[in-house]
Amino acid sequence: MAALPASTRFGYSLGSFTTGPFGTVPGLLLLPYLTDTMAVPGAVAGVIVLVPKAWDVVFNPFAGRLSDADLARRGSRRRFLLAGGIGLAVLFGAIFAHPGFGSRTADAAYVVVAFLLCATAYGLFQVPYNALPAELTEDPQERTRLSSLRIGFLALAILVSGGGAPLITDGIGGLAGYRVMGVVIGVVMLLGMIAVLLGIRGAPVGSLRPTTVSWRELLATMRQWRGFRWLLGVYFVQSLGLGTLLAGVNYAARYVFGDAALQTVLFVCFVGPALVTMPLWPRIGARWGKLWGFRVACLSFALGAAGLCASLVVPFAVSVVFVALAGVGYAGIQVFPLAILADLISLEEQRTGATRAGVAAGVWTASETLGLALGPGLFGLVLTIGGYVSTVDASAAQPSSAVTAILLGFSLLPGILVTFGLPLLRRSALEGVS
Repeated sequence: MAALPASTRFGYSLGSFTTGPFGTVPGLLLLPYLTDTMAVPGAVAGVIVLVPKAWDVVFNPFAGRLSDADLARRGSRRRFLLAGGIGLAVLFGAIFAHPGFGSRTADAAYVVVAFLLCATAYGLFQVPYNALPAELTEDPQERTRLSSLRIGFLALAILVSGGGAPLITDGIGGLAGYRVMGVVIGVVMLLGMIAVLLGIRGAPVGSLRPTTVSWRELLATMRQWRGFRWLLGVYFVQSLGLGTLLAGVNYAARYVFGDAALQTVLFVCFVGPALVTMPLWPRIGARWGKLWGFRVACLSFALGAAGLCASLVVPFAVSVVFVALAGVGYAGIQVFPLAILADLISLEEQRTGATRAGVAAGVWTASETLGLALGPGLFGLVLTIGGYVSTVDASAAQPSSAVTAILLGFSLLPGILVTFGLPLLRRSALEGVS
């Protein structure tokens, strides 16, 4: 089969600059934004971070059905990509605009509403974006290469947004820093959306098969689609682990490693190795199979996370090595699920003769979003159990129990959650995946 044009591969993959910041920056900064500028208690802040993204569990499958229907009518998903990308960029800036109503409750409610609308826009973009690989090519290995390039740009987007956003907030300081950061990241998201539209212009975007027409039919599809359910379970648990790790970076830099500026260092050490080793994962998948590559990636992440448990008693340089090892695994646990998902969608569409890409991408995105949203909520609960003191002073001292809770929530807990996915990676459940 013919390889995709480079313009299509790169254009599609640059969409990671739209999706990556939304999956990274709120998980990294929204919890400390709430606890350390609004003095919202950790558990409450965790709920605030969770609720808008939990909405996507309901909305994203619906967005998938709408996207499939639009594909059947117009032969393209571009309208959803355009509307979702613009809305996401504007509303992301609104989350951190903080108009200042003079009431902690009112300010927190504003964040909830802005985040809810932003999560909705994210679903409108992310769902058709995730559906495209199954439609751009029928070659399984080409899908793996496409997913690898996408995740490579995702790692770069995470590096830019996850490293740059704290530099902006810390460099400017206070609420003004958060406001400027929101605008800058919003512009990055907008440029990513434009790159996708230009990249897929003229590219194949799916066969005009009939779409799922009712919720009953959708539920029946999910019940019968065993491989998709197994893969979805793995990805949800691992997204929960990644969400917990992201939420802990800011706190770990300040209270475990003793310097807020190390937040950027930790990000570079995590994402940098992922970016460098990204080209290796498709080769591993081609030689030993995607499932074996996925398992190796899970183990690499888990070993790195386990090593970080000793961060309070080992030199920072040693912790950096474990961060890098986890980063290497992170690359693989992003590449392989997306490549396997595209294979499963193609097989299911061949079996049923109906469009399933949008619906599957909607359910997939809902699961990913929920996992990433539950992560900060889970970390907020860990903070509360550890006795973390919420304050308007981000430099306030914390009890030793809170520091221990931060360390375990940043290291051991994400490692356990990612490892939980290993027993679910059964070849018998993922039939047709090589």
